[in-house]
Amino acid sequence: MKYAFIREHRHQYTFARLCAVLGVSTSGYHDWRDRPESQRRQENKRLTAKIACFHQRSRQIYGSPKIHQDLVGVGEACGLNRVARLMRVADIKSKMARKFVITTDSKNTQQPAPDLLQRHFATERPDTAWVTDTTFIPTREGWLYLAVILDLFSRQVIGWAMGNHNNAELVQQALTMALWRRGHARDIIVHSDQGSTYASGAYQQQLRDNGLRCSMSRKGECLDNAVAESFFGSLKNELVYHADYRTRAEARQSLFEYIEVFYNRQRRHATLNYMTPVDYEARYASN
Repeated sequence: MKYAFIREHRHQYTFARLCAVLGVSTSGYHDWRDRPESQRRQENKRLTAKIACFHQRSRQIYGSPKIHQDLVGVGEACGLNRVARLMRVADIKSKMARKFVITTDSKNTQQPAPDLLQRHFATERPDTAWVTDTTFIPTREGWLYLAVILDLFSRQVIGWAMGNHNNAELVQQALTMALWRRGHARDIIVHSDQGSTYASGAYQQQLRDNGLRCSMSRKGECLDNAVAESFFGSLKNELVYHADYRTRAEARQSLFEYIEVFYNRQRRHATLNYMTPVDYEARYASN
């Protein structure tokens, strides 16, 4: 709008010149400026403020669909298209994604277990199938390795472990946490890649001792473990790529807060009908 352009740029150019170039009268501009804001404009400003608040609370990762769900969750009656438009006008956008690099070392491993999942990543109840994977986090002190276990039903991280070395002990610690949290549930598919830590005798024995069924991706087929890979992609896009950890201890605290506070309990998941993993399992339990 011409009047809005004049208001925005009047400190760069003379007021008279702006009016002349745009072909408007000075009196018309003053009438527009003194006119009370429309109810619609006031409502848009109020909604934009809420959108900005939810965007910051999401660590600046939410796009319009999840922001819209947040607004609906607090009783705002607004459409998704309106939210998307207000975000564009206010230049509120999700962080740019970066390509996730697959780092699995499956050379010289033992004979792998069969793929029991066959890329069927949806289950009807918790503790039917878990997926697990390991990644590395850069710090100024060196790598910090992170192993996680997610329940396919809710995408909740139910087990995790961090350490200075990527070894069998790391993945065993993550599995121990998952078993403790789930009350030592049995006959669950536990799916991983063919990495040497997952093929190790100690890890395989832990699976057998707890009545768990080992499943492994085919060599070179990262999509066979897509849910775990997707989690690490989110973790790095939303947190790690925007951090500069001075120490491993600093990284540990940051990762703990992301997993236990944000990802499991606050982050909305499109695959869960925009619920959080904890809320999704709570709804299942209540039914």
